[in-house]
Amino acid sequence: MEIIDIESIAATVGGSARFEGDGHGSSVSFFVVRNQPGKGADKHRHPYDETFVILDGDIETIIDGEVRMLRSGTIAVVPAGAWHEFKNRFDHVSLMVNIHPSPRIIQEDWADLPG
Repeated sequence: MEIIDIESIAATVGGSARFEGDGHGSSVSFFVVRNQPGKGADKHRHPYDETFVILDGDIETIIDGEVRMLRSGTIAVVPAGAWHEFKNRFDHVSLMVNIHPSPRIIQEDWADLPG
């Protein structure tokens, strides 16, 4: 069994942590996301479902153009191929885990599309 300290895989101290399973013998990947108020992920999509587990905060999501508010203690599943983005609409740092059922995170960013 491998034990990993979340802060050791965070992009910055107190920032989001990216875990890719293929480097650790796991078939899943995930982000532990900590966002400041107003911050979040820009529009992107994955070829598989992504599951959001909201542990603390109010997260505004836009999934294929539909705006929804996710509250602390909720779980949401973003369908495979759906364009989505999210922002922290809480008054302090939010905490969520975004689960990818893949040993590698595969992501296409809207900003990278031609045109």
